[in-house]
Amino acid sequence: MRRLRHMTRHVKLACRRRRRRLHRSAPGTVTGDPEGMDEFPVRFIEALCLGTSLAFSGICYYLYRKRRITVEKLDDAPHLAIDGCLKDILKVTPGACLQYAVIEGTVQPVGEPITSHFQKEIHGVLQRLMLKEHRLVWSSLSHTWMDSEQILLQRVNEVPFALVGTDETTVKVLCPQQASGVHMEMTHEKFHQINYGLGDIVGQYLSGEKLKGQLETEEMLKVGATLTGVGELTLDTDGSLYLRPPNGLQYFLSITDFDTLRGDQERATVLWKVLAVGFALAGVAVLLWAARRHYNHLKVCWERAAVTGPEDPQDGTENRIENACVICLSQPRNCILLDCGHACCCYNCYQALPDHRCPICRQNI
Repeated sequence: MRRLRHMTRHVKLACRRRRRRLHRSAPGTVTGDPEGMDEFPVRFIEALCLGTSLAFSGICYYLYRKRRITVEKLDDAPHLAIDGCLKDILKVTPGACLQYAVIEGTVQPVGEPITSHFQKEIHGVLQRLMLKEHRLVWSSLSHTWMDSEQILLQRVNEVPFALVGTDETTVKVLCPQQASGVHMEMTHEKFHQINYGLGDIVGQYLSGEKLKGQLETEEMLKVGATLTGVGELTLDTDGSLYLRPPNGLQYFLSITDFDTLRGDQERATVLWKVLAVGFALAGVAVLLWAARRHYNHLKVCWERAAVTGPEDPQDGTENRIENACVICLSQPRNCILLDCGHACCCYNCYQALPDHRCPICRQNI
């Protein structure tokens, strides 16, 4: 009976120590050793939001830098008048070329101009005809009708043209369709609304699409309009002047003046900068949110560790014991049980066994 009580006491002590050791090694439990702390956790949705915000921030920063370089190049570009002195300037320029220059002149066609399809008295050198279809599409997400448009027809007509200065000096403009900026104005705009019957209305509500009508537009660069051009200015061997797209820089043609053109670019630069900073701050906010959640988790673990009190100093020696006894977990295994041959316990625990059976295979010893 005394041996049974002795073994029961050994087993209870072993179980208590095992529970303490499992509590120390359990995930989310903080011990006195910094190596036992959890790694900084980031959930999948947080990682997705962080990656998306940083990616958009990088794209916006790239576009901001591109716009910023364009504005700086516009500030450094020389402003030249289209007159007889322009050829003299290009003759003394290396390669008879200015990589980025600003000129302003009157639009004149080289040959026959284009006549407007809707107003015969309007003539131009560039024409864009467009037919758009407007629909209302039901959105199941917002539960509202959303406006949608689709281009049914688009055609661009072009004739060679030049910018004429005060003394009839001309600069031929090349590749105008590659240019940025507002260089055409609206000459015709008409919306053709479609009428429906009762059956068509019911069908539209069932299908989730309602056709509003078609928008017909015409834009033209008119003859005689004042045009600002920013690009590469070259002097050909035959004495002709050309304005063409520059290498690595943005090509501009605009019916507004240079200050308005530069102001538009400056506003676009500020917009991309704000978006880049906004997306970066969103990423920082996600990181702060994850850090706050992790800190709250560690705070709870620290409070739990403070409530449980200091650990048993014998636990440090237990962790260093190799091949510990499977019963008390505090002494090394120093007994071989026969006939099974298991070496699984210490001598004290062997003496405390009540039925002299192996604790592993339950054979008689």
